[in-house]
Amino acid sequence: MKASIFCTVLLLAVSSPAIAKHPSCGDGTVFEDANGNGRRDDGEPGLAGIRVSDGLNIVETDSNGRYAALEGGNGRTVFVIKPAGFAATVRADGLPDVWRNPPAGAGTQLKYGGIRPLPRACRDFALRREAVRSPGLEVLLFGDPQPKSATDVDYYRRDIVAPIAGKHGARLGVSLGDIVNDDLSLYPAMNRVTATLRVPWLHVPGNHDLDIDAARDEDSLLTFRNSYGPDTFAWEEPEALFVGLDDVVYLPGPKPAYVGGLREDQFAFLEAYLRNAQKDRLLVIAAHIPFFDTSSTPGRPSFRTADRERLFALLKDFPHVLLLSAHSHTQRHVLHGVADGWQGDAPLHEYNVGAACGAFWSGAKDAAGIPASTMADGTPNGYATMRVESAGRYLLAWHPARDPDDAAIGLHAPKALRRGAWPAWDVYANVYMGRDGSKVEYRIDEGEWKSMSKVERPDPQLSAENAKDDAAERLRGYDRSPEAEPSPHLWRGALPTDLAAGEHRVEVRVFDEWRGELSAQTRYRLDEASP
Repeated sequence: MKASIFCTVLLLAVSSPAIAKHPSCGDGTVFEDANGNGRRDDGEPGLAGIRVSDGLNIVETDSNGRYAALEGGNGRTVFVIKPAGFAATVRADGLPDVWRNPPAGAGTQLKYGGIRPLPRACRDFALRREAVRSPGLEVLLFGDPQPKSATDVDYYRRDIVAPIAGKHGARLGVSLGDIVNDDLSLYPAMNRVTATLRVPWLHVPGNHDLDIDAARDEDSLLTFRNSYGPDTFAWEEPEALFVGLDDVVYLPGPKPAYVGGLREDQFAFLEAYLRNAQKDRLLVIAAHIPFFDTSSTPGRPSFRTADRERLFALLKDFPHVLLLSAHSHTQRHVLHGVADGWQGDAPLHEYNVGAACGAFWSGAKDAAGIPASTMADGTPNGYATMRVESAGRYLLAWHPARDPDDAAIGLHAPKALRRGAWPAWDVYANVYMGRDGSKVEYRIDEGEWKSMSKVERPDPQLSAENAKDDAAERLRGYDRSPEAEPSPHLWRGALPTDLAAGEHRVEVRVFDEWRGELSAQTRYRLDEASP
């Protein structure tokens, strides 16, 4: 584990601003940066009651804004928990300046360098008061950007970031791990692209962000921390509290070389942070590996069962909780209940966010030279948005990359059928944000609306791409599209063949709980034919 620490000796008190010496850094101050230049100028006061942590312990600043070095030991990253109503200074790389790595550096023998040495760790933190704004928080959510090369970074720029730069209304962004695909030297290039969105951006690590040459879990995120700071953190807005967690436990040697889970120091931080966390806001837990089990190997869960139950026990008294995860390169919603160890009054919602890179930037390229990269469940690659309102209410949406129609439903139907044939052919609706209980209906021309049936089978549109790849004598792209797998959000309805010959319109609608009624349409022909 990254830190083996017994909870019985980690008595964390956020209510006391007592100064405690730490050999890795000196005392620091959190101050009000009135002019926004990131430096403490004359007349800029210290801020009292601001929490500072090393991902293990939490202390508060005193009446002069002073905080103390923490007792977690050498090598830990120190960060300020940005409070609601304040903004953080922006670093030269565009990231919020809310953390300090240890000054000595660590892991320089690693392939990607680990943490570069710094002159000192506990410098001052600058916070600027934000003007009163209208309620409601817009957040951009990116799952698995995961470039493996500079070419893929350019796909990320042209496919995901550039189309929305300067056009979104978000005040915060979160990447849910696998920022890159094992090549950690791509971090600076990724940061330059993401920074063009001009919004504070938070990063949680994924299994492809590991220093895979590290000998132990404790050292497996040193290079990630060099670029992104703490692997466990908290960030607060008036509408929501965000907690980012590294839930990738590195296991050098076996395959796979990791398992989903949490460390003792993370539980200690959570216990301390949640003790006084506001329960009237949405509590967002952001991680990479899903909390639900995706393993096909009996006795080897993809996320450690005891860790999930322990986490859920800490969250059960919070009435408004949302889990965000990624990793699967598919998209689904899971409602956790008693069988998963959840003891809350209502089911616990986990949104497993689709991948920005889709299926690893694979598939045939379009006219712009960008791969289709449709995910294995038929969801187009793209990004999600979340709007958080008062009293813990939130609204979610998936946005296919560069889609001018912002389609919520993908349709597949045959182009032509024989009039009078047995009605054995269907229209399929892939409702990208669909979930169990979603109401999906269809009609032909202006006829009666009928219910569609939820099915678990591969998306037929992606299956057609698989067939094209099989039939092609040359590669259609750098990598083939992924093999279509059963989609958790697919519906079908039979196409009638007893209508008049000619073209017929098929309309599909879904009643989305966040966006209201959404629709899509396609057409098919009925042709007269003779044996």
